[in-house]
Amino acid sequence: MTVPVPTSPPRAHPAGPPPRFEVAVVGAGAAGLAAALALARDGVETALVGRHAPVADGRTVALLDGSVRFLRVLGAWDEIAPHAAPLAELQIVDDTGSLFRPPPARFSASEIGLDAFGWNVESARLVETLRRQARTTPGLTLFEADSAGMHRADGAAALALEDGRSLEARLVVGADGGRSPLRTAASLRTREWSYPQAALTTLLAHDRPHRDISTEFHTRNGPFTLVPLPGGHRSSLVWVTAERAAKRLSDLDDAALAAAVEHQARSMLGAMRIDGPRGLVPMRGLSVANPVAERLALIGEAAHVFPPIGAQGLNLGLRDAAALRDAVFSAREANRDPGAPASLAGFARTRSMDARLRGTAVDWLNRSLLTGLLPVDALRGLGLVALGAIPPLRRFVMREGVQPRLGAPQLMR
Repeated sequence: MTVPVPTSPPRAHPAGPPPRFEVAVVGAGAAGLAAALALARDGVETALVGRHAPVADGRTVALLDGSVRFLRVLGAWDEIAPHAAPLAELQIVDDTGSLFRPPPARFSASEIGLDAFGWNVESARLVETLRRQARTTPGLTLFEADSAGMHRADGAAALALEDGRSLEARLVVGADGGRSPLRTAASLRTREWSYPQAALTTLLAHDRPHRDISTEFHTRNGPFTLVPLPGGHRSSLVWVTAERAAKRLSDLDDAALAAAVEHQARSMLGAMRIDGPRGLVPMRGLSVANPVAERLALIGEAAHVFPPIGAQGLNLGLRDAAALRDAVFSAREANRDPGAPASLAGFARTRSMDARLRGTAVDWLNRSLLTGLLPVDALRGLGLVALGAIPPLRRFVMREGVQPRLGAPQLMR
């Protein structure tokens, strides 16, 4: 089965049979890079297929504790750490105007024995660091061209590349994004949905220090979130609001947008100025019923797309990458084919459950803010009050938010 992709005229194929690998990872984003590095570092002959073209849209990623552990094992964290800010505390402020508005809720990483829940870093820097690591990792071969299709052949999967080359692998990892051609070619069933919102993203400089506190305002149009960046006086912004309002904000000049952000933030960080590029991110979601097919496993946004709420999307994708590494090594230890259905069954089960639980939580939070129904407001408010008043419950929720204990991949423990 092949996915047709418009291409420029291909180059001539080199003589001889195509190179063969144990695993081929298609997609050079953070999840694909992490998967390829995790496999190659432990001796799995791995190919990484995909061009690298980062987009400057002012987006950052809050890498939760498990993701940081993973990146440390991959040898990438020491380079990233100086450019990341710790998220020592999380603060949630109800700004919906509801009759059931609870007091601000505050969560400290020290309550669960951590210095920080995670670390916030610019997305482009994370990907560039992983890319540099990939170029020097033994056993990892980079094909800096897009995939033009996949079909099964002789106990392997054959990948055609847009530049005319080809390769074979016993297992193909689809990390090729939310519009994944590999997922479409495999006819894996998906569910897609959207919200009447968009997220404005950018980087900010501000007069008052953030003190390593991430603050999320729950508004009637969606979450408005300020996340610390290094230096104490810079933060990243994710402002989820109605689509038209987001577009209007995006069209403002820097001074007007900074004033709007300061007003929405109740001047808690003082005067603001725009200090980076902007992005306008559609609010949509996607899930797959099953993230595997014959000789194919999906990870990252090829398997699940989350709106930018709660720092779940990329952290989930990195858990996918670490879990896939475990599945391949389990197959090796049992002398099984890593692309066989039996080798991927456990991966499919655990990753589907993790994505479903996280997706449901994010979807419920966002929709609860939009409804304006008093019973829903009351339920959300009572939940925050309970988290503040019941320490064991609060600590359990914090631990599960940072790193799920059930089925945690080996390199994240």
